[in-house]
Amino acid sequence: GRHSMLPRHVQRLGRDWITHWSGSQILTFNSPVSSCMRWAGHYPPWASFPLPIAADFSANWRFPLFFGPWRQFQNSHWHLDNYTQSCCFHLPNPSMKSEGEEPLTKKRRLSGQDDASTPEQETNLSNQKEASCLSVAENEEKRGSKKGTIKRHWEYFCQQSKTMKIAKKKGSDQSSTESEATFDFTVMSYNILSQSLLEGNSHLYRHCRQRLLFWTYRFPNILQEIKELDADVLCLQEVQEDHYRTEIKSSLESLGYHCEYKMRTGRKPDGCAICFKTSKFSLISSNPVEFFRRDIPLLDRDNVGLVLLLQPRFHCKANAAICIANTHLLYNPRRGDIKLTQLAMLLAEIASVAPQKDGSFCPIILCGDFNSVPGSPLYRFIKEGKLNYEGLAIGKVSGQEQFPRGQRILPIPIWPKKLGISQNCVYEIKQQQKEENAGEKLEAEKPDNTQEIVIATEKLSSKLRHHFKLSSVYSHYFPETGVPEVTTCHSRSAVTVDYIFYSAANGDTAPQTGAEDSFCGGLKLLGRLALLTEKDLWTVNGLPNEKNSSDHLPLLAEFRLIER
Repeated sequence: GRHSMLPRHVQRLGRDWITHWSGSQILTFNSPVSSCMRWAGHYPPWASFPLPIAADFSANWRFPLFFGPWRQFQNSHWHLDNYTQSCCFHLPNPSMKSEGEEPLTKKRRLSGQDDASTPEQETNLSNQKEASCLSVAENEEKRGSKKGTIKRHWEYFCQQSKTMKIAKKKGSDQSSTESEATFDFTVMSYNILSQSLLEGNSHLYRHCRQRLLFWTYRFPNILQEIKELDADVLCLQEVQEDHYRTEIKSSLESLGYHCEYKMRTGRKPDGCAICFKTSKFSLISSNPVEFFRRDIPLLDRDNVGLVLLLQPRFHCKANAAICIANTHLLYNPRRGDIKLTQLAMLLAEIASVAPQKDGSFCPIILCGDFNSVPGSPLYRFIKEGKLNYEGLAIGKVSGQEQFPRGQRILPIPIWPKKLGISQNCVYEIKQQQKEENAGEKLEAEKPDNTQEIVIATEKLSSKLRHHFKLSSVYSHYFPETGVPEVTTCHSRSAVTVDYIFYSAANGDTAPQTGAEDSFCGGLKLLGRLALLTEKDLWTVNGLPNEKNSSDHLPLLAEFRLIER
């Protein structure tokens, strides 16, 4: 736009200059110059005003005829009107009433009117300038506030959910027989951007104004977002330990949450947190997962996961439980082997926590920043329950790079046996118990099948499996346009890497391949907070911005617990 974006101290320099220039708002050159200009910051002692320096000079530019002491300049015959208006350097403009509107003095010149003004007009113009310069910061804040706001709407998949949502906003009593018979709850997944990671990767936030990146500015915004969205369960990533200890935990507890936290291993100062409203759930167990293993060279990264088993309150079935898992997988696009192993470790922990007495799994919700894009092999493995990784390049596992560097192939098997996790993503001890039980039956039917089993094992060695029927809350593309949804947006990229996966009840979504195990009921998706496109986010200068203080968007979904 044409409004001033200069700091206040520079604006004062510009204001002092333009008062000498009898209200002239622009400095026009005879030759084309880049429209991107800035103050030099230092200028020679003979100049009574700062020199404009182009950030990107045109090859053919030249200075005006004279730059020297002001009195000599006044006596010279150089006038602004003698120059073409092909390129302009815009000074702080008090006469600019709205974005995109031209300065008053420029309007007069362009319309051919005389530039001369009466003393009364000059006085009024000077007063306008003074008043505007004094309130420039306030005006910028107002403009930023308008620009920094973008609305996300709620998408309903159930009319009853919409009715209940409206009733909730009106504050009506929901203690009806129907609401008692069902259990509805909301889950949020949100990477809140650790301050240490922000400062260590400042190149990703060059598009942001500096003051928006301070934690003292960001945390109130993040907390306000959490208050407004009012989720029953929060799965947070990049939660910095010192901020969690001093501010985040106490703030969330004051909102009625109980918090569980797992810090990353090594010297990494952030971690994952799961927080739930004590009015909706009680804690059965909390199970942290560390992906670092000192004795396994593959697992030399400090990422973590957290798995909670929660019991819903005020529910008709006493032993009902929901498993909530949260993680932040390794970022490195060229280490798909580590990503898959970390995921397998998390799934193994879920498999050990979620089984019920009858052998089925309780409903599962898997949240986090998976550093993988929709449709990638890692994403498909989560949704489909199986992955044949034979011949798969390590750099293609997450799909983060369209043309990954290096063609190293995933080894078979990916992780060593001493990790204690099978290709079915369960702990080996439990897998062995199942195999022993199945082996007794198999031996009774086929006594001499040793060679057959060995051959079958060799063929299946490159196949990963898990036994959860998981669906994604989000579809990742807008159905009307096919434009991708975006969960993170900064100077380098705008993609989807954050997800909420859930155990879909029969009839909620189509059964997915590889999910043959029975579930104790499941979850019905009632609604979700719509995501945005990259274009939408850049209308508010990407992320973080005035109102959204992370480089990720919060994901939010509403579920209904369906009993078997």
